[in-house]
Amino acid sequence: MHDGAVPGRDDLSARLKGYEGRAATVGGVGKDPVNAPMIRHWCEAMGDTNPAYDGPDAVAPATMLQAWTMGGLGGHPGRSGAYDELLRLLDGAGYTSVVATDCEQEYLRPLRPGDRITFDAVIESVSERKTTKLGTGFFITTRMDIRAGGELAGTHRFRILKYVPAHRNPKGLAGAMDSSSTAESSASVANGVESSAAEANSAGANSGEANSGEAKRRRPRPVINRDNAGFWEGVERHRLLIQRCTTCGTLRFPWLPGCGACGSPDWDTVESGGEGTVYSYVVMHHPPFPAFDPPYAVGLIELAEGVRIVSNVVGVPHDQVRIGLPVRLEFQRYDEELELPVFRAVDGSGGGDDPGASAAREPVGLGGSAAREPVSSGGPAVRELRVPARSAAREPVGSGRSAASGLSEGPFAGRSGEGS
Repeated sequence: MHDGAVPGRDDLSARLKGYEGRAATVGGVGKDPVNAPMIRHWCEAMGDTNPAYDGPDAVAPATMLQAWTMGGLGGHPGRSGAYDELLRLLDGAGYTSVVATDCEQEYLRPLRPGDRITFDAVIESVSERKTTKLGTGFFITTRMDIRAGGELAGTHRFRILKYVPAHRNPKGLAGAMDSSSTAESSASVANGVESSAAEANSAGANSGEANSGEAKRRRPRPVINRDNAGFWEGVERHRLLIQRCTTCGTLRFPWLPGCGACGSPDWDTVESGGEGTVYSYVVMHHPPFPAFDPPYAVGLIELAEGVRIVSNVVGVPHDQVRIGLPVRLEFQRYDEELELPVFRAVDGSGGGDDPGASAAREPVGLGGSAAREPVSSGGPAVRELRVPARSAAREPVGSGRSAASGLSEGPFAGRSGEGS
């Protein structure tokens, strides 16, 4: 990123920094006390069967910390105007797009049914201007202190990126804008210049890029962190590694820091043989994104080991993908840096099971998530969705779902964190 002197840039950064330490929520009160029905719904959805969450001495799962602070559609009356002012300032400077990037939680004491929740939130930090794969913008971190009966029970840090998108051409033919021109455009808007001039500046940067074809083909990068780095190291060696709890032996995917069945943090890995079937799938038609040529099939693949993974189904036309279709793992290289596991239809396989007939099998799996279409901020996706009948009967295993273990095979999968 270029941080040369641009008129208005330093002024905007100083104004943003002025919001650090200001309250975002004051005197927030949980709409409901910690309660057993909500705990039960959470555990059922997450497939968490830990006995600590049931019975007369039950505690709430620690990862439910934020759930007790949710305001619902009506919101919370304790919310201050500072946070909204901060977002409006960024909107006015041209940073109109937003994406949540990550959250951090610290648990200081367990929550139990009957606990009354109160909380306060503060704008903890606003970063310097950063350039990411999504675009150029600012990371905003809020910290919420959550109390039970007046005693601090935990903290929840939530971080978003307010940014100018790197791709401004709706057809996706232009590559990433030059970060310095992006910042100049935003700074000029902050000084009162018409936003249309900033758009023209951005468009000029796009249209002048010589290697736009190469930029279009470039896939988003996967998010790699300390919890899933081992998975991606395995991919580099053409091995699909599955976590296994060394305490109870439960397999889990995607990779997680602890076992959802027994809570143990100890684990090792087993290597998948690569055989599987299509458990569920979507066919993406719209909207288009750079580097992705619809229609294409995204499958929820049930591996022979019993866990499921989201990836592309290749080697067969998208309209011939069916539930039950046998597939085999292979690794596909997209550029000099990125290689991903995909699943190729087995030669000679038919169209797979009829969706209704597939209900007879009782899938075994971790993650328990339905096949998800890639997420976009560009409006509702138009897709075909195929899921097995009566799939709701399965009891998913695993908790603390982490999207970071997913593949960079969707237009939004490779979210860039601060400093990328």
